[in-house]
Amino acid sequence: MKRIFTSIILLMVSYLSWAQVQPTEASSILKGIENRKQLANNSLLKNYPARNVGPVIQGARIVDIAVNHENIKEFYIAYASGGLYHTENNGISFKSIFDNVGALTIGDIALAPSNENIIYVGTGENNSSRSSYAGSGIYKSTNKGESWEFIGLPASQHIGRIIVHPKDPNTVWVAAMGGLYSDNEERGVFKTTDGGENWNKVLYVDEKTGAIDLIIHPENSDMLWASMWQRKRYAWDFEGNGEGSGVYMSTDGGDNWTLSMNGIDDNEFTGRIGLDISLSNPDIMYALMDYQKEEKREKKSGEEGLTQADFLEMSVKDFLKLDNKALDEFLDSNNFPKRYTAVNVKNDVEKGVYQPKALSDYLGDANAALFDTDVKGAVVYKSVDQGKTWQKTHDYDLSGVYYTYGYYFGEIRVATENPETIYALGVPLVVSRDGGKTFNRTDTIGDVHADHHAMWINPVDDDHIILGNDGGLYISYDGGATWDHKNSMSVGQFYTVNVDMEKPYNIYGGLQDNGTMVGSSRTIPNERGQWERLFGGDGMYVSADPRNSDLVYVGFQFGNYYRINRSTGDRKYITPKHNIGEDRLRFNWRTPVVMSHHNPDIIYIGAQKVYRSLNQGDSWSAITNDLTNGPKEGNVPFATVTEIAESPLDFGTLYFGTDDGNVWLLKEGQSIKKLNNGIPDDLWVSSIHPSQHDLGTVYLSLTAYRNDNFQNYVYKSTDFGENWKSISGDLPEESVNVIYEDPKVAGLLYIGTDHGLYTSINDGENWMHMGAIPNVATYDLIVHPRDLELVVATHGRSMYVLDVKPIQKIAEKSDSQELITFDLDNIRYSERWGEKTHPYSKEYVPSLELPLYNNSSKEAAVKFELINEEGNSIHSWTETSQKGFNSYTWDCKLNNSFIGKGKYKFKISMAKESYEQAFEVK
Repeated sequence: MKRIFTSIILLMVSYLSWAQVQPTEASSILKGIENRKQLANNSLLKNYPARNVGPVIQGARIVDIAVNHENIKEFYIAYASGGLYHTENNGISFKSIFDNVGALTIGDIALAPSNENIIYVGTGENNSSRSSYAGSGIYKSTNKGESWEFIGLPASQHIGRIIVHPKDPNTVWVAAMGGLYSDNEERGVFKTTDGGENWNKVLYVDEKTGAIDLIIHPENSDMLWASMWQRKRYAWDFEGNGEGSGVYMSTDGGDNWTLSMNGIDDNEFTGRIGLDISLSNPDIMYALMDYQKEEKREKKSGEEGLTQADFLEMSVKDFLKLDNKALDEFLDSNNFPKRYTAVNVKNDVEKGVYQPKALSDYLGDANAALFDTDVKGAVVYKSVDQGKTWQKTHDYDLSGVYYTYGYYFGEIRVATENPETIYALGVPLVVSRDGGKTFNRTDTIGDVHADHHAMWINPVDDDHIILGNDGGLYISYDGGATWDHKNSMSVGQFYTVNVDMEKPYNIYGGLQDNGTMVGSSRTIPNERGQWERLFGGDGMYVSADPRNSDLVYVGFQFGNYYRINRSTGDRKYITPKHNIGEDRLRFNWRTPVVMSHHNPDIIYIGAQKVYRSLNQGDSWSAITNDLTNGPKEGNVPFATVTEIAESPLDFGTLYFGTDDGNVWLLKEGQSIKKLNNGIPDDLWVSSIHPSQHDLGTVYLSLTAYRNDNFQNYVYKSTDFGENWKSISGDLPEESVNVIYEDPKVAGLLYIGTDHGLYTSINDGENWMHMGAIPNVATYDLIVHPRDLELVVATHGRSMYVLDVKPIQKIAEKSDSQELITFDLDNIRYSERWGEKTHPYSKEYVPSLELPLYNNSSKEAAVKFELINEEGNSIHSWTETSQKGFNSYTWDCKLNNSFIGKGKYKFKISMAKESYEQAFEVK
């Protein structure tokens, strides 16, 4: 069956209007990685410290698990955007082993069965969500992740599965999905027989269809099965199914393949397919398919009172005859704004303000509302002849396993000892003990998070299972009846960050999959402090009232926002609604809600237009018309406002940005002005930052990530956006999510990209990589106005905090000094210094950090001289400093004793310059 012709035309027209920005080619991807590596190696701030403050309690999306079968206490877990972690103690502790290697996002990992020191990693998440980042190919380690080598397929972007030959670690098959937002040919099944030096594409369907899953016969390595998946995202639409999808079989080691869909629905509705084979009986295989055919059933009229459909063809005359009580009940039950009463609405209709049909249109497509529309979603098939033929296992729909989100799931696992026990991974985790005839949930005990993506079952013990989902890692020893959550890693996927003015201040942020959380800025993960969950959903923007931090504005995806009072538990839904007769509001996945710098009672929110509330969200007024180029045909809200930024220097000076590339300026009392002069068309506005130092200066970043284009687009204007100048400088080609100017030093900039954090001390002419933060997607930034700490919201490694006072001093002094020194911390004296609490305890030893910045052109000697309160030199030594930021740790010892209480200062000298920094031992 062919795709409906009109749908093709609509999508082609939409795509052509968006296709001016071309996808990044493989050579440019590799060049960007090399440029980042060089910039990181040469960065003058590569040793600048940052501290991770968590949270850890929520976990994050795990996409794969690999276990050493010789020692099952040792295993690896791969996160969608947080990298690869290794444990040798059955999950009690983990170590990150894939930082700063090409791309941190992972699709699949595989250990070589014949040599489990060898690990293959395929970068690029194998799910297709809004925050599924593209990878950069395949990487290999021969020493359990101590070092990594890039081995090819740079344009594969997303990896579905890796299979290593059971006896030859150099023979590897890779299921490559290809670009998520673009068509490309580096997709399908690839094979290498020399450990990745050369690759052959052995299975290919077309430029829209990639390989999502791959399995091998446990006893005959010439037999393999692959599932192909036709899918494509646009910023406004997602196609998760197509005729290219299907199961293929090879009997010659993957050199040749044949379609093997006998018994499986095979048409344009066929979506993602997961595969598994029984180890105890390899004739038995299972396929879990996402089948996206819609089934419409006319709703049975059992409702009393008015319904949405009643207004479709109702005349004005009949409308005015309606019973007011019945009309009020309809308005109230369908959540019309309180201002709409039967009396008011009848007056509007009688005056011709709108027609009765407008009440139906207000709630959406009334014709669609006449029907219950479902998709089959998850369907399980079984083969007992090694995939030659298939049969559906169940005679009822597995409703609620996938809903319409089959693109996000696709794993099925067979118990290693009993081929009749299978697990289907979806929103819930369901198990069948009778070969797929019936299913029951098995994720209800142990506070198990929803949305399941990875599972390993012990080859010699069906009851021992390791599970990965959106909430992290879980282990069961009773076949899934109960679960233990291992949540000790800072891998949160944050979209936003904000702070309050408490002492110490708290950090707020919205996370993918895990709601909105708040925690102290002094948290030490797994040691001190704990984060608290504020709200659910996919967390987005959050703001605490600076006058009372119990009053918080918080919400989740697609513009659903609330004002909550943490002390009383009160909450009120505050999202504005459109008027009857107007277009329905379109809210972005990450809808901006912004509190005014000048009055915390004033709140802004963006749909396709911008609304302002003067009373904490109790009521709203639109302050703009539609700022977008208009909606596109698709199943994802698009043509929406993505950025709202108010000048901190002038109330009423506001900038807006949209997902379809428009930038606007609105000054109080003036007409709105479009600011697209000198910037590329049709790019997603990812951030706007008005300067705190000059009213006319504003910074802008755009992203072409949703075109599979990974260039950087960063601009500055000094005339309120009338003209823009690129300030990308030597920044590597990476999609930019946020730009932020320091509140104290003009021209000191911070940038978060899809691969890390950068800073510039010369207004974007040059950029320095901040080496303490790995190459994780960095989504949002804020500098605390009082404490002058930069808080970094990453999408994969939770939150980081950096003290930027030294960076501010570097920016201010770098033109005049070759040696820059910084304030020192005071020390609290203890008579226990050097002692042990118990014979087996460590000595209690103090330390003092001595940071400095070598601003010369080369390595240089630095002398530290300790001077007491009387002005006498009592201790000195010399260190070698590298160009850039350096920090040295002093153990507070003078000869064989510790320093005493009192006031001191260090005289720090390099070449002809010397500076003094005081500190106190209290």
